Amino acid sequence: MMVASPAEAAREILQKARAGERLSYDEGVTLYRYADLLELGEAARERCDQLHPERYVTFVIDSNINHTNVCVTNCSFCAFYRPPRHAEAYTRSHEQILDMVGQMVEQGGTELLMQGGHNPDLTVEYFEALFRAIKQRYPQVIIHSLSPPEIQYIARRSKLSIYDTMVRLKAAGWESFPGGGAEILVDRVRSIIAPLKTKSQEWLDIMRMAHNLGVHGSATMMFGHVETLEERVEHLLRLRELQDETHGWRAFICWTYQPGNTALGGREVGSVEYLRTLAFARLFLDNIPNIQASWLTQGLKVGQVALSFGANDLGGTLIEEEVVRSTGVTNRSNAETLIKLVRDVGKTPALRNTRYEIVRVF
Repeated sequence: MMVASPAEAAREILQKARAGERLSYDEGVTLYRYADLLELGEAARERCDQLHPERYVTFVIDSNINHTNVCVTNCSFCAFYRPPRHAEAYTRSHEQILDMVGQMVEQGGTELLMQGGHNPDLTVEYFEALFRAIKQRYPQVIIHSLSPPEIQYIARRSKLSIYDTMVRLKAAGWESFPGGGAEILVDRVRSIIAPLKTKSQEWLDIMRMAHNLGVHGSATMMFGHVETLEERVEHLLRLRELQDETHGWRAFICWTYQPGNTALGGREVGSVEYLRTLAFARLFLDNIPNIQASWLTQGLKVGQVALSFGANDLGGTLIEEEVVRSTGVTNRSNAETLIKLVRDVGKTPALRNTRYEIVRVF
């Protein structure tokens, strides 16, 4: 009896994925490692078109305001943070942030993505007052902000439970939870790149709690540093399992580690590895409807190619953004550019809100 080669096994698994069947962890590893890139991309595109037959590619007008770069967690992959009392450390006042939100609103923006460092001077009161002020002045803005590690740190500094912290933030106007701080949800990896940060199960538990409170959002993966291919699949499996339970994630976003100006250093993985990972995620994460292309880290051209590898969303215009920029990557965009990118691949651009509700079709 002849044993199938890895490539043949991957092709059989790919047929299963094309049919929309769920892949096991072992099947995922085989498919991710051995599938032909173009065949994998074609299957992911077909699956995307099955889920989104209208062939819209969506985006949101948003701003990523980093309220502070002060952080005591010292993640080796991060070029953005500064320790307390560093000459380049900053914490923005509420009025400064409100002015920045106002600039976003003037450009048609509706989503505030706000994340920052673990600043020991900021307790839950800082965020409560800020969120209330934003909602009072700009009620149309959806506060899609913070991350599980930030929530955990705010709770500790405020001497509150994580649950009570989230209840208070929700009452103040917090509405949606971006998936930052996930990196790779395997503690071997986290012990190397972020030993002081939220552990894998803690991250998942915080997300579960938020979903049960009605605060939904997105899930993420930052890859290409010290993790193995198997650990990437494990990360996606853990996301899929929680999504089965809560159905709280609207979208998944993966991006490559950016080594510039970081303590961890290393070499950035290329666009081929990114596209393989994106396509694989579309097939493996069968219960997350939207897959976002990371043009911010990959550049606009690769972001456009990603629309043929399973992505149906281009994320936001990111009027403000400092974390990725601190690594030396300076990709920028606007609504007009994203509309043209979508049209050039024969799909229909559509403006959405944070909830992935279509606002306007172009």
